[in-house]
Amino acid sequence: MSVDIDADEPTASAPSADPSSPPKAPWTIEDSKELYLIDRWGAGFFDVNAKGEMVVRPLKKKQGEVTLTDVLSEALSQGLKAPLLVRFQDMLHYRVRQLNDAFNRAIAENKYRGSYRGVYPIKVNQLREVVEEILDAGRPYHYGLEVGSKPELYAGLSVHTDNDSLIVCNGYKDDQFIRMALAGRKLGKKVILIAEKLSEVRAIVRISKELNVEPMIGMRVRLVSRGAGKWATSAGEGAKFGLSVAEMLEAAAVLREAGLANTFKLLHFHIGSQVPDILIVKRAVREAARYYAKLRKMGCQLEYMDVGGGLAVDYDGSRSTFHASMNYSVEEYARDIVYNIGDVCDEERVPHPHIVSESGRAVVAPHSVLIVEAFGSIEKAQGAEYVPPAVEHKLLKDLRYTADNLEEKNILETLHDLLQVKEESQKMFELGLLELDVKAAVDTLYWQTAERIAQLANKLDPEEVPDDIADLRRQLSDQHICNFSVFQSLLDHWALGAVFPIVPIHRLNEEPTENATLVDITCDSDGKVSKFIAIDTDVHETLRLHPTGKGPYYLGIYLTGAYQDIMGDLHNLFGRVNEVHVFLDEDEDCGYYVEETIAGHTVSDVLAMVQYDNRDLVARFKAQIDAAIKQDKLKPTEGMRLLNEYEKGLKEQTYLSL
Repeated sequence: MSVDIDADEPTASAPSADPSSPPKAPWTIEDSKELYLIDRWGAGFFDVNAKGEMVVRPLKKKQGEVTLTDVLSEALSQGLKAPLLVRFQDMLHYRVRQLNDAFNRAIAENKYRGSYRGVYPIKVNQLREVVEEILDAGRPYHYGLEVGSKPELYAGLSVHTDNDSLIVCNGYKDDQFIRMALAGRKLGKKVILIAEKLSEVRAIVRISKELNVEPMIGMRVRLVSRGAGKWATSAGEGAKFGLSVAEMLEAAAVLREAGLANTFKLLHFHIGSQVPDILIVKRAVREAARYYAKLRKMGCQLEYMDVGGGLAVDYDGSRSTFHASMNYSVEEYARDIVYNIGDVCDEERVPHPHIVSESGRAVVAPHSVLIVEAFGSIEKAQGAEYVPPAVEHKLLKDLRYTADNLEEKNILETLHDLLQVKEESQKMFELGLLELDVKAAVDTLYWQTAERIAQLANKLDPEEVPDDIADLRRQLSDQHICNFSVFQSLLDHWALGAVFPIVPIHRLNEEPTENATLVDITCDSDGKVSKFIAIDTDVHETLRLHPTGKGPYYLGIYLTGAYQDIMGDLHNLFGRVNEVHVFLDEDEDCGYYVEETIAGHTVSDVLAMVQYDNRDLVARFKAQIDAAIKQDKLKPTEGMRLLNEYEKGLKEQTYLSL
């Protein structure tokens, strides 16, 4: 079933009003792909069809194409409105296979004498369906799990069924955590407890003797090498986790004294998430490999080397060392790790270890798309019409003179004159020397003239645009109001300034004419998206979008599968969004099917999370209605209607019903 998302047929761009300029070519789909950098960050997974709609190819093939507007239509037909999270489960399978195949090819090419045993760190996205799909895809490769807390360990032990794959336990641990990990060892699982501090080694020794089970122990070493970007402090000598070299040697001595020297199986390091530069990876791997080799020469029977996470996602498509990008491929990443470990081990004449990596972001980030509806906009230049004040004022005469003499050659001078008048009007108003109707007229004329300046500046070479004009463009940008919460669905943008590709899911055969930022429906001024991917600069502060009000307008926020699902908070009590899971299927006429739909949180759900009982809420509200009826403030029928509306509203979802 499909619904009409676009109210009107798209139209080509209007010809230029300037008779001296050649007619402007109609906007094309290729123009949209270039504007939004789709071919760069899309990496073959995302494209635009002939109708100007975003499509997803979960397996990077021409067949198996899913149109996002069709998925949205199916969700709407089932009563699920935007914001809507769409998961492409086949993409999880593709990414798991891609990672494992890359390492296995690198091992074969380099004649490496060890195997690859990757693990998925479930902190990146702990949702059961995500974890189970990853394990299913990784079964032929003995792909395991990494856990970093007691809840994650309990989940991991339950869904992990391949005893040839690993469960790597990171993070700080108490006795209960260690006991449960060792219970996994009793079941025959390869559960490796990573010691983050010296006291954990002693605790593992003590508890393993109590339970009469031989542990598998890893140690995280603090490298001198550090990562880069927003997570650089995850590594280095001041890192939160890990042992110094002296502590690691002492830990090895503790194990020898306990008769458990042979349980030291793995050396671990981590240089941070989203490492953009492959040179950082190379340096860290060689440093860690040297530690591994020296420990082997000392008699430690290490079998595994865990290179941690860090495999990046090219969010902006720039293929650079910017924090939102990466200057390498998955294949290069695997080759460099395999080669450098093997090279150091050959130099030191020690056995090659089995290689473990904990790539989570790279596996899950591309598989989900958040669809939000932009249902209105806040415009500065066109927000109000000019209304002449009752009494003419000199400031208005000055503004009109400035506007009448505006030309392309004097746009900067005109802007400065505008700013002077605006500043004078504000000072006079604060002193009580300017009436409100004059102030309103000055503001309106200011923004209208500023809009003309910005339009004239569009004819200039971008490199010749003065900084003041560029700043004016940012001030003139509209704000598209979107029915979602940044704090719930895009927390990394608010907290860390992370950027995500944002592209309309339709109307891509129309020219977007407005420079805009996005604002959400929370009552917080930080609930906005004002950093967008770019190639020419690190980020853009606005995004070109279409006007709203021409039927429903939907935007896709892409590559959101890592962390955003889990780390979102309940600011303003906006809960989880609606969700659909899509699988490819050649037997279906459309080539895919919606495997599962999950309704988002209701008002009652989120209130329960902050200790409001649904029945108590209704009882309290009913008591107030009963009191109002007794005081003749309400008629009984009206009171019961209000109570029914209250009870019905508790069952509704937290986002706006548009």
